[in-house]
Amino acid sequence: MNTLVQIVLGGVLQGSIYALLALGFSLVFRVTGVINLAQGGFCTLGALLVYSMHVDWGMATLPSALIAMLVTTLLAAVVGRVAFVPGLSRLTNSNMLMMTAGVLTMFEGLVLVVWGSQPYALPPFSGERPWKLGSILIQPQGVWVIGVAGIIIVALGWMLMRTRLGQSLRACAENPMAARLVGVNVPRLQLFAFALAGAIGAVAGIVVAPAIALEFDTGRLLTISGFIAVAIGGIASFPGAIAGGLLLGLVNQLGTAYVSSLFSAALSLGLLLIVLIFRPAGLIRSGVVRRADVREEARVWAHVTRISSSNAWRWGGLAVLLALSAPFVLDDGLLGALIITLILFLTLIGQDMLMGYAGQISLGQAGFMALGGYTSSYLITAQDWNAVPAILAGMASSLVASLVLAAVTLRLRGLYMALATMAFGLLVDSCTVGFDDITGGPSGMVGIPSLSVQGFDFDTPARMYFLVLALVVLVLISVAGAMRAGFGRALLAIRTDPLAAAALGVNVVGCKMAAFAISALLASLSGSLYAFHFHFLSPEMVGAPRSLELVSMLIIGGEGTLIGPLFGAALITILPTLFQPLAIFKTLASGALLAGCALYLPQGIFGTLLRLVPQTKGRKPMAREQAA
Repeated sequence: MNTLVQIVLGGVLQGSIYALLALGFSLVFRVTGVINLAQGGFCTLGALLVYSMHVDWGMATLPSALIAMLVTTLLAAVVGRVAFVPGLSRLTNSNMLMMTAGVLTMFEGLVLVVWGSQPYALPPFSGERPWKLGSILIQPQGVWVIGVAGIIIVALGWMLMRTRLGQSLRACAENPMAARLVGVNVPRLQLFAFALAGAIGAVAGIVVAPAIALEFDTGRLLTISGFIAVAIGGIASFPGAIAGGLLLGLVNQLGTAYVSSLFSAALSLGLLLIVLIFRPAGLIRSGVVRRADVREEARVWAHVTRISSSNAWRWGGLAVLLALSAPFVLDDGLLGALIITLILFLTLIGQDMLMGYAGQISLGQAGFMALGGYTSSYLITAQDWNAVPAILAGMASSLVASLVLAAVTLRLRGLYMALATMAFGLLVDSCTVGFDDITGGPSGMVGIPSLSVQGFDFDTPARMYFLVLALVVLVLISVAGAMRAGFGRALLAIRTDPLAAAALGVNVVGCKMAAFAISALLASLSGSLYAFHFHFLSPEMVGAPRSLELVSMLIIGGEGTLIGPLFGAALITILPTLFQPLAIFKTLASGALLAGCALYLPQGIFGTLLRLVPQTKGRKPMAREQAA
């Protein structure tokens, strides 16, 4: 019995951390209707500022915490004023989601530049010796976490329910247009909510810092945890955020104690998928009812820019000729970077079809890369299969997974579809770590041979490059033809208005599943080629960070252009190779590019260039797209 009580206490402690993170998500969503993926970045920044002031400079803990919270809040206000609030008036919720992902990546890059990649540990506030309550041991830092979480919950509830400011915030949440008509400064309150969420994030990071290792990517992990918690409990409900955090903490602790620490995350993600399927709005729904004229129900023009067929063949032929000459003019380092770019581009072609044409956000595309890469590598190294059947088996596994995922999430759109795909990617990531006898666990799978087809080995960079280039050209021509035909028009119609598309005879379900399946097949092929190229495959190479990186490449290059993602992949992959001394700034630059393109170049670099070049044939706005 004591063991169970100890486990439950651990779950409450962990759940209080998640609840603090979830509250920041819920606050911003209630006021703006947007998910703020940068929330975890505020946590990491606040914690590391305290570490520097307390450990490096010798300041006391309390003043260090107050200064760190103030600095983080001011930074959140600046980000909100420069990027977040302006984006609310010009971007869809989908693009806002990507823009905040860019801000999170910028925070990671900033931490990497200032504090480096080594882990930090803040000393506990009340010592490390546990307190005894009978036979139960209580960690002092846990009392701090639970106490601070309780204070923030009470204070936030009092402000929203008992103050004039809270009434104004609730008015913005229910009907921003009506709030403007009665004199409420909606942009200012949106900025206040974003800055307040940043302050909550800083406090959360400070109190949990002694319990976790602080690294440059800790913000991403905290963002994911808080995102999952608030999605389980109810994204627009403060009680739901608290309940979701506590439930997630309990599930993690019970899974660790009675199953395995390697699979506790898988249990939590399975819970998330179940909730999304049966109660997409969360276990506890908000009493706030947003009217149909608020932002997420607004419609915005969606542009699809295309090159005319004659110009496409002309410029495409020239690009292929230049690409064929690359192995003869580039050194092995640049050629290797170009191979990686083309392998990732294979995944991006399918993701562009899914996101740019069908309008389905996918944050778990690397999960299909992992399925394909690990399946083909295992069959070759452990079962002595030939390369082609092994790759096809990997693609088959990804196809089955995509059809199952599409079937169970078919009625989800926008934010909830993004959550489901993210949960899938994280679930695959967790399984690759857990099944270490097959995948090699966290260390990865080693000894993967070079790709060999009918006795011909692609064992040099030049050979591998020509193979990947041929596959890219073949896939690109096939997909571009499909997008210009009825299938592409059907996807655009579905993205615009699924009900209207169905009324016109479009098989909405079939087209969605087909787009999802094709994107999974291409990602699986890409994952296999990735493994063959490196002769090694690890969770870090095809995990959740890779999924967000793929989205960054797509947004930076340009959605709905097919060729645009190649520009995004090249920028993020090749430029660090060219400028090795500046490689530490890669993460910071990637985040700035993603946030900037989402905010100021919504059509991406390539899409914007196409509209400026007179030889291209730009289409008028083709459809209206419902904001996610």
